[in-house]
Amino acid sequence: MGPSPPSRLFLGLTLFFTLTHATVTVYTPTQVVFTTAPAVSGTPAAYTGVAAYNPGTLSPPPLPSPTVLTNPIPINLLNSGTPGLGVKQKGSFLGFSIEMSVTNQVLGKNSTLLQVPFLNLMANIVQRAGSVMVRVGGNSQESAHLVAMGEILNGRVLSKNLTGVTGTTQTPPLDFTPDLLYMMRNISELVNVHWFLGIPWFTTTPFDLAIVPAATSILGPYLLGLQAGNEPDMYNLHGHRPATYGPYDYGGEINDFLTQLDANNSDPTGLGKSILVAPNIADFAWTPEQVWDTNLVDTYNANLAWLAVEKYPRDNCAAAFGGPGANVTDPQSVLPLYLTHDAHTELLAPYLNSTMYAQSKGKPFLMFETNTASCGGFLGISDSFTAALWGLDYALQMAHSNFSGAMFHLGGQNVFYNPFTSPPTNESTFHQWSVGSLYYSALVMAEAIGPSNTTQVLNYGVENLSSFTPIYGIYENGTPVRVAIMNYLDDPTGASDVTAVIAISGGTIPSSVQVKYLAASSVTQVGNYTWAGQTFGGFFESDGRPMGTENITTVNCDTTAQTCTIVVPAPGFALVFLNNQAQSVATAGGPVQTYATTAKTKVHNTATVDPSVLATSNGNKASDHDLAGTSKPPSAAPRAAEASFIAAGVVVATVVAVLARAF
Repeated sequence: MGPSPPSRLFLGLTLFFTLTHATVTVYTPTQVVFTTAPAVSGTPAAYTGVAAYNPGTLSPPPLPSPTVLTNPIPINLLNSGTPGLGVKQKGSFLGFSIEMSVTNQVLGKNSTLLQVPFLNLMANIVQRAGSVMVRVGGNSQESAHLVAMGEILNGRVLSKNLTGVTGTTQTPPLDFTPDLLYMMRNISELVNVHWFLGIPWFTTTPFDLAIVPAATSILGPYLLGLQAGNEPDMYNLHGHRPATYGPYDYGGEINDFLTQLDANNSDPTGLGKSILVAPNIADFAWTPEQVWDTNLVDTYNANLAWLAVEKYPRDNCAAAFGGPGANVTDPQSVLPLYLTHDAHTELLAPYLNSTMYAQSKGKPFLMFETNTASCGGFLGISDSFTAALWGLDYALQMAHSNFSGAMFHLGGQNVFYNPFTSPPTNESTFHQWSVGSLYYSALVMAEAIGPSNTTQVLNYGVENLSSFTPIYGIYENGTPVRVAIMNYLDDPTGASDVTAVIAISGGTIPSSVQVKYLAASSVTQVGNYTWAGQTFGGFFESDGRPMGTENITTVNCDTTAQTCTIVVPAPGFALVFLNNQAQSVATAGGPVQTYATTAKTKVHNTATVDPSVLATSNGNKASDHDLAGTSKPPSAAPRAAEASFIAAGVVVATVVAVLARAF
């Protein structure tokens, strides 16, 4: 394992560049530029930079013909006894999946230099939901190797062998140190992130077991699960298994893993073998039912804490990887497919049997990795307001369909679909982060579900309701508390605005309700969307905290007719609070600190903070801790070698701590 970590936390903004992006992940510089010629508005100069900051846009699709029902749409809720409600959900339902190879770009350089914008982005969700789920893994987890602390130069937590790439995804072998796990633990101590990690699964004779004792001892209660293989139904496609490899073989490998774990005493606490996530298939070569038919769940009932799948609605791999005869998809042609609720019901229909099966076995069912399209997503779709609406509708439909969580995937600079992206290293002194469309989806979803752990979601059916205007009822303890109304139409004239009329049978409509809007001028707008009047800006403009003044709309109701009329612009999304508790729901996850200043290893453009404030910034007294830290190290971490990190004190002269504020 190597020496234990330093016990203090230095919070900073440290931005690092890697030539990676994720699922499918492209790692080599020859794949940096997407070669498609997307439809763009106007005739701007050709963009030659990386995908994450491409300003290109598409044209909004035409309005449907014939016109659809938008005015009025009756929403007749039942105050109790509503049939068809989904399973009870946690506010942390919608989380994030981070490709392991880019964690040093997203989370921080190491356990003493954390990315402040990432902390803020997570804190926003925790404030609404109570916690947030983050998965570290993907293709790059499969051959990741844990090495001793200090074996990677310059204090880095991981390194990639770009000369040893394999498979069509060009995934490089990855080395990482325990400090990656300590970095994750330090993040959790600040903003209550809970983690999933992946077990290397490419090589099984023997398995590389090192991640199990390291993760369980360092992350402890913040470790949610260990993924047993990433998309094993695609292993033979990428040359990692023979062509005959099937679900029974996969089940046998789980048995081999558990046997080796016990034989090597690699899980002394027993935690690791009790929190496995399986089967994590992409529904490419196997169906979930084929896996269940092997009796996998009953056989390993004590080991499987989560059942999970991974699914993208389509791919953009031809643009990412090219090659002779590659059939590149024109984003403009598929844009309408992301602006209809029917796309979600069709995508999730094959999993409804499995979510029922999971309930019968007492297991939560996860969409472990997803996004708008694999191989980086589509220009003008994945990075536009379309994706924000799509992601929110998708998440609500999954909650209704009895999933227990989902995670949007993100990678490096060379993808369109990132929920958030740090700037390239050479621009980190003057550029901030870029917050993408799907982060807005996650933030709004956290507020829609809330932290009560009793929330149930209903896809509300209305006769003649259009697929362009889906509606959800959100319930707590069987009582309707919020209504989500979406308008996929793009019509600046106002003629396609949705007018929804809410009534509650068996209950009383309040004199007024509060409404929060997710808004943009068009479905093809890139960046600068607003949630209740606040925004994270455009490219390179965010430190992870909402900008602007929150604007909660109060709508007076008709107490005589016992109805409330809500208008939703085209395009837009409205979250209606039926009990006038919009503000309390936004902070119901508990008091959370966000971080206002950056830390840089430079002697200019920095700010300082009173050491007495820093000493108690994490709720603990520095003077009571070894090395004057603000947090104790994980209880399982040995202290004997902490002196070896005193050299890290040199950083103190240049690392600037941060003032914390709640919003």
